[in-house]
Amino acid sequence: MRVIAGQARRMNLVTPKGEDTRPTQDRIKETLFNMIQNEVPGSMFVDLFAGSGGIGIEALSRGARHAYFVENGKEAAACIAQNLMHTHLEDKGTLLKQDVVLALRNIREKEADIVYLDPPYASNLYLRTLGQLSAMPWVTENTLILAECPAEENLDGAEELGFTVFREKNYRNNKHLFLRRSGR
Repeated sequence: MRVIAGQARRMNLVTPKGEDTRPTQDRIKETLFNMIQNEVPGSMFVDLFAGSGGIGIEALSRGARHAYFVENGKEAAACIAQNLMHTHLEDKGTLLKQDVVLALRNIREKEADIVYLDPPYASNLYLRTLGQLSAMPWVTENTLILAECPAEENLDGAEELGFTVFREKNYRNNKHLFLRRSGR
């Protein structure tokens, strides 16, 4: 896995051993960042269930102002710290080594620009996490929420939680859903 573009372009990233994390493939990551390229520079980025930190590091490399990396796994969190140091982006990243519910409450920002949500696929954590995000004051109508999920995942309950899916990008086995808070 590597950084695709920006100041850390072509730098390789370490990933945790085993099957607990599922790094986003480079071609899918490149497609995603091409779609959001105008929203990343200067943004406050939140990478939930961050794994090795590849998505948040890509955002920082492409000009995000700051990124929060939320990861509860010990080995994965160590990979994020190592990757931030290796890419010289550690001063722009905050690693929260804790459960997502607790970490969301520890983010003290006026507004998040982009939240990336990529929990373990078979975990039923998508709607639970969206429910938590709906209670966060830093998730506004301007916040873009990106959910990476399996192709068959259904986020129909997102509307009840105050979010609208406004775009979907399908790949072979997975997809990205683009959500925003519904107007209140």
